[in-house]
Amino acid sequence: MGFERLTSVIQDKHSNYDTDIFLPIFDAINKGTGIRPYEGKVGAEDVDKIDMAYRVVADHIRTLVISISDGGRPDNIGRGYVLRRILRRAIRFSIKKLNAKAGFLADLVDVVVDLLGDAFPEVKKDPQYVKDIINEEETQFLKTLSRGQKLLEKTISQLEKDVRIFPGEIAWRLYDTYGFPFDLTQLMCEEAGLTVDKDKYEQAKQESILKSQNTNQNTTESIMLDVHALDELKRKLFLPTNDAPKYDYSFETENSSKGEYKLRPCRATIKAIRADKQFLNEIPVGQECGILLDQTSFYAEQGGQINDEGFFTKVNDEEECEFVVNNVQIRGGYILHIGSLSCVNKNATLKVGDEIELFVDTERRRSIMNNHTATHVLNFGLRKVLGEVDQRGSLVAPDRLRFDFTHKAALKVDQVKQVEDICQQIINKNLTVYAKETPLAVAKAIQGLRAVFDETYPDPVRVVSVGMPIEDLISDPNGPNAFDYSVEFCGGTHLKNSQHMEKYVILSEEAIAKGIRRIIAVTGAEAFRAHKKADQLEKEVIQLREKVQKEIEKNKENTNLIALNKEIYNLNECINQSQISYWRKDKFRSDLEKLRKNILDLDKANKTKLLASSLDEVKEFVKENCDAKIVVREFKVGGESKSLNEVLKNIRQSLPESSIMLFSIDELNEKLLCLSSVPESKKAVLKANEWINQLSQIANGKGGGKDTQAQLSGSNISSLNECIDIALKFAQMKIN
Repeated sequence: MGFERLTSVIQDKHSNYDTDIFLPIFDAINKGTGIRPYEGKVGAEDVDKIDMAYRVVADHIRTLVISISDGGRPDNIGRGYVLRRILRRAIRFSIKKLNAKAGFLADLVDVVVDLLGDAFPEVKKDPQYVKDIINEEETQFLKTLSRGQKLLEKTISQLEKDVRIFPGEIAWRLYDTYGFPFDLTQLMCEEAGLTVDKDKYEQAKQESILKSQNTNQNTTESIMLDVHALDELKRKLFLPTNDAPKYDYSFETENSSKGEYKLRPCRATIKAIRADKQFLNEIPVGQECGILLDQTSFYAEQGGQINDEGFFTKVNDEEECEFVVNNVQIRGGYILHIGSLSCVNKNATLKVGDEIELFVDTERRRSIMNNHTATHVLNFGLRKVLGEVDQRGSLVAPDRLRFDFTHKAALKVDQVKQVEDICQQIINKNLTVYAKETPLAVAKAIQGLRAVFDETYPDPVRVVSVGMPIEDLISDPNGPNAFDYSVEFCGGTHLKNSQHMEKYVILSEEAIAKGIRRIIAVTGAEAFRAHKKADQLEKEVIQLREKVQKEIEKNKENTNLIALNKEIYNLNECINQSQISYWRKDKFRSDLEKLRKNILDLDKANKTKLLASSLDEVKEFVKENCDAKIVVREFKVGGESKSLNEVLKNIRQSLPESSIMLFSIDELNEKLLCLSSVPESKKAVLKANEWINQLSQIANGKGGGKDTQAQLSGSNISSLNECIDIALKFAQMKIN
C-alpha cells in the first residue's frame, strides 16, 4: 500500500486528496490565486474543472520538488522529458483554470518543502534551485504556449463544423516549429471535442526526420551567399543591408539591473529570397531559405557574438504566418535571415516585396548582450592582473562567454579570483556603457584601447567603452583613461549599464594550445545559479567536516572510515561536475582533501595497532600449530602489504617448512591483498605463483611472483572466504 493511500486509511478519508498531505497545498493555491476553495468534486460534478486543476497542480508540484531536488531536470529526452511534460501541464492548469500569474508554481515549493522536508531531507538542501528551474521552464513555455496556442485555436476555428478530426500535420508543425507539446495539442483538442489525427502526425514527423537527415552542409551552402550571388546582387544594384536598427534598443530604468530591454519596432521589405543556389520570387511553407531585407534589427553572427533568433510576420496578414529565424549570417554587407515559413494554411507563401514586421527574441538578446559586455570586462580584468595579454578568440552565447588569450602559464587560483573580483567590482560600480562610431585614425590614437590582433576594422569604427564617454577619450588620447576603463573596438550589441550584468562567475581556466589560455564565464541568472550552487556545496562541505571531526573524536578506533571516505568521494564528484566558480571549486576540493588526509592518518594509526595485534596473534597461532604443513588464514592488518609481509615473516621464522598463504582486507579502498610463501623443499609440488593464480578470477585481481614468493591484489573483497577455501583445498591436493 502506497504512502498516500495508507495516510487516507489512517485519517479515515475516502480520497488521498482529502488528507493533510494535500490540504496545505490546496490552501496555498486558494490564497495565491483567489480562486474558490477546493470542494473535492470529481467527474461530471466538477463542472468548471477547478477541483481537477487543484489536484493536478498539487500532485505535480510535489513530483517536481522531489524529482528536481533529487537531481532531475526538465529536458527533451528520457526522464527529463517526463518532468517537462508534468511541469508544463501544471503550468497550463494553474494559468487557465486557476487564473494564476506567472511564477505562482514556484511559490508552492516552500509549502511542499515544509510538508515533506522531514521525510525527504534532500528537498531542504536548495529550494531556491528548484524554484529557479521551475521559473526558467515556465518563462520559456509561456512564450511557446502563447504563440502555439494562437495558431492552434485559429486552426480549430477554421475547421468545418462537422469535422471532428484535427489535422495531424499541423499538430506536428506546432511541435516542430514552436516546441508546442503534442500531448498539450491533444488535450486542447479534446477540450474542443476534437481528436488529433495521429497517423498524419506520425507521417509528417517521419517526413521531417527524413528531410532533416538529408539536410547537410550542402543545403546550408545552397542558401548562403557565395561570390556569384554577391556579384548578382551588386549587378542589380542592391544596397547592403541597413542593420542600424539592431542598436536601437532601450532599457526602461538604466540605473537599475531590474527591468527589460526593448527593441524599437522594425519594419522591412523583402528584397530577395535565396534557396537552392538561386534567387526566388517566393517561398512556400516549410522550405528552408535565406531572406534578404532592406533593413534589419537582427544581429548577424560576427566578431565572436552569436546570431539573434526570432521571427517575422507579414504586415496585415490575415493568415498570421510566421517566418521563424534560426540563423543570421552576413556576407559582403548583405544580411541573410535563414529559416522557414510556418503557417496554418499550407498554401501560404512569402514573396519578394512583402512588407514584414521583425520580432527579435529579446530575452535571448539580453543574455547575449550581458555576455558580450562581460567579455570586454574580462579582457580588462585580465590585463589588470596579468599585464599585457592579447585576445585570440571569443564566443558570446546566451548561456556563457568564452575568451581565449595569450599567456605562457596557467593562471594561479588567486589570480582567477582577482580577475573575477575586478569584473564584479565593475558591475557594482554601475558604469554607463558608451558606444560611438569614430574615424579609425582618431580611434587608433587612443592609448590603451584594446583591439584584436591582426583584425581588419572598418572606417569609421565602433568604439565601446565601459565607464568613460568616447568624447573624453578622443579629447585626451594620450591620457590614462583607456588604461583605467575597458575600451575596445567592437560592432556587437552591449548593455546600457554594467550593473545589468548583475553577477559574474568564472567557471574554468585551461590551456587550449601552447601559450593560449581559455576562460569560460557566466553572468546574470546563470551566474546567480552558479553562486547558489556553490553556497549549497559550501554548506555540505562544512557539514561533512563537522561530521568527520565528531566521528573521529567520538571513537577513534571504531570510526567508520569507509562510510566517511565514501561521503568525501561522492561530494568531491558532485563538486567536480558542478558549474560553479573556479576558485571556490578549488577551495572545496582542497577542504575535502584535508578531510581525506585526516581519515588516512587515522587509518594509518589504526593499521599500526592492527599490526601489533596481528603479531601477538601469530605468537599464539604458532604455539598451537607448531607442526602445521599448510597455513591459510586472514590477518586484520587493513590490507597493508608491508604489515602482512611482516606477519608472514614472523610465521616463516617459526614454521620454516610450512606453505603459507595470508589474506587481508582494506575496506577503506575496497582491496583484497594476498601473499603466498612456499619453502624450497615444497616448490616441486606446490609453487607459490601457481597457488596464488587460482584466486585471480574470483578475487577480480591480478597475481604473480616466483615459485617461492607471490602476491595478488583484487577488488572483490566479498570473495575472501571463498578464496581461503579454494586456496586450502588446492594446497592440500598438491602436497598430499
